[in-house]
Amino acid sequence: MEFQLSEEHQMIKNLVRRFVEDELIPLEPVVLKREAEGGPAALTAEEQARIDKVSRDLGLWGLDAPEDVGGVDLPAVALVGVNESLGYSCTPYTLPPDSPNLRMLMATVDDRQRAAYLAPYVAGETISAIGISEPGAGSDPAGMITRAERDGDDWVINGRKIWITRGAEADFTIVMAVTDKAKGARGGISAFLVDKGTPGFNIQRRIPMLGGQTSYEIALEDCRVPGWKLLGREGDGFGPMQVRLSTRRIEMASWSIGMAQRALDMLIEYAPQRTTFGAPLSERQQIQWWIADAATRIHACRLMTYDCAWKLDQGRDVRNEISMIKAYGTEMAYEVVDNVMQAFGAMGMTRELPLHLMQSKLRTMRIYDGPTEIHKWVVARNLLGLKR
Repeated sequence: MEFQLSEEHQMIKNLVRRFVEDELIPLEPVVLKREAEGGPAALTAEEQARIDKVSRDLGLWGLDAPEDVGGVDLPAVALVGVNESLGYSCTPYTLPPDSPNLRMLMATVDDRQRAAYLAPYVAGETISAIGISEPGAGSDPAGMITRAERDGDDWVINGRKIWITRGAEADFTIVMAVTDKAKGARGGISAFLVDKGTPGFNIQRRIPMLGGQTSYEIALEDCRVPGWKLLGREGDGFGPMQVRLSTRRIEMASWSIGMAQRALDMLIEYAPQRTTFGAPLSERQQIQWWIADAATRIHACRLMTYDCAWKLDQGRDVRNEISMIKAYGTEMAYEVVDNVMQAFGAMGMTRELPLHLMQSKLRTMRIYDGPTEIHKWVVARNLLGLKR
């Protein structure tokens, strides 16, 4: 059993860490100021373009994309280190292309879709989104009511989708819809590629989220999609959707490690400098316990996440592990950041430190892509052998 990354993968992790330290962390004061003044906790178009150029020049685009469309084809194990490093900064940045939708496309595209969608996506020429959740159906795909019906060679989609990140900016959205109501989630859900500007694809509202983040609600009203934009086989959308969700959940566990490590590092630096009642915080037992507990839980989460990624690379069934690391990682990091905010006192409550943005992001991460309670239920149900 090997407990360290290969030399190549460690070099990539170190490269991303230097990129974060040199490019993203210096932008944190600007992002924090922007968010404190009521703006989005986001990069401007100019900042985004500059960071994109730097990361592209460093060879950090398409890290897990297929080589035949310009990617590097890294395994999941290598991406844990990459995403842990990205989680270390509160400056919001994703190395193009966003991995979850990429993985879903990789698992489903035909030759025509590969040229029209996958290749431009890997090249960073397009932005994607995905519509899964609905106002009345969040974590339960069986409750999905958005319908897609055949009309000649086309499909006509009707329904609503909500909590869509980049819904207004995306060049195309992967829309999940019911194509066989009788089968539901077991063979009756399909995926469709819907281009921006398609008649009937309507942005209903922009939804402000915690930490300056944004999501959207979309209405599909007689939205006509050409037949060739069915993604994968009809009725077989649930499996690829799970590939997409599993990819995001490993990312979230990795980001959680990065955020928790950043908060811990801040506390280790701060505690010896801050004196209360004649002694530095570093001599207080409560602070020492917070540090020891954080270090222990970060270590445990890191090992769990690498174990899950390694098993995924081996083609194993990791449904339990995926749920474990998603639930454990986000809850662990949320508590670690909360303790560090407490240790910083009033300063920890300001918008001048990255802690509040990390806390807000983790709070939403405890909900999206499956709430903690759902993932615990999944693990227990699987271990008990219970049928749904």
